[in-house]
Amino acid sequence: MQAKQRVEQPSRLDTRTQTAVSQSCRASIIIVNYNAEEKLLRCLETVFCSSLPDCEVIVVDNQSSDGIADLIEVDLPQVTLIRSKVNLGFGAGNNLGALRARGKYLVFLNPDTLVEQGWLEALLASFDTDARVGLVTSKILLANQPELINTCGNAVHFTGLTLCRGLGQPREAFGEMQEVDAVSGAAFAMRRDLFEALRGFDEDTFLYMEDTDLSWRARLSGWRSLYTPESVVLHHYTLRMTPQKVFYQERNRYLMLVKNLRWPTLFVLLPAQLLAEVMTWGFVLYNDRANFMNKLRAYAWIISNWPAILRKRKATQALRRVPDRELLRHTTFKLEFELASKGIVGTLAQLLFNPLFFILRCLAMILIWW
Repeated sequence: MQAKQRVEQPSRLDTRTQTAVSQSCRASIIIVNYNAEEKLLRCLETVFCSSLPDCEVIVVDNQSSDGIADLIEVDLPQVTLIRSKVNLGFGAGNNLGALRARGKYLVFLNPDTLVEQGWLEALLASFDTDARVGLVTSKILLANQPELINTCGNAVHFTGLTLCRGLGQPREAFGEMQEVDAVSGAAFAMRRDLFEALRGFDEDTFLYMEDTDLSWRARLSGWRSLYTPESVVLHHYTLRMTPQKVFYQERNRYLMLVKNLRWPTLFVLLPAQLLAEVMTWGFVLYNDRANFMNKLRAYAWIISNWPAILRKRKATQALRRVPDRELLRHTTFKLEFELASKGIVGTLAQLLFNPLFFILRCLAMILIWW
């Protein structure tokens, strides 16, 4: 998939006033499909077997070639199908679905997931625990190994790197509701009014990091992200390198950091970011050498789009209700290297980098009070 350069394009949510609020329902479940084939149909089957009656299901088809959209249009009239003429990516696809949504809550679900009974009720009930809860994410298990966790919300490293929280741990772990650094885009719910206030996902991300960026912008504006273990979703997840993954992840990480953090914070974090660059370059050259140019492409994209990124930064900073210290408080110094690289390499990387990141994060928390 190739990302389009959409920095200058205003968010589709600028037209949100066209939504028919008078015909609202409790929740809108939005699924963005791109060649998910039979997995999407299985996902929809579990959704219809388990969801509340006062909700709607919206499928946004991102110019798939698998023919599933035609089948849905004919055989599943209870689904609101939106066909995009181009592949918009994950964030923009969800924004398009949100434009048609009528729900008080927006629920975002990957097409390669399967939901268990009670998943939606648990998500929505979590909003009642605190008026400042803006996003709630599920306990997501591995579909092929449901006794193991895929993620229980995401952990965010203080350099912006994002990790699956609890990956590979037993299903019984993380048994309590907790505040998390970020929600997982595979399955989460969000207050509709907050989603609109933030103007939805950043459409320039196209793929990867959209959930972390959205969670950070919500926290910056004073909202919390929760994980609830009572909402259980299975996900067909494999930790793997795709040809464009490094480009999207690194570019979007830089974009998120520049948009959300104050300039003095970025200056204080510069040593940690340089260490992260050494580490990510090492990862690329070890695991993805054939596509090492994608790291350079990420730099080039940021440089070539810098004026537009500054405009995005200005809009994001206008949302600010909390200091950077609050953002950084909900981050970690620890990286699970052994999940990405098995054996002696992962072990050595963990022993080398984590103590250094621990020291640098401690120093940052001592210095950053704004």
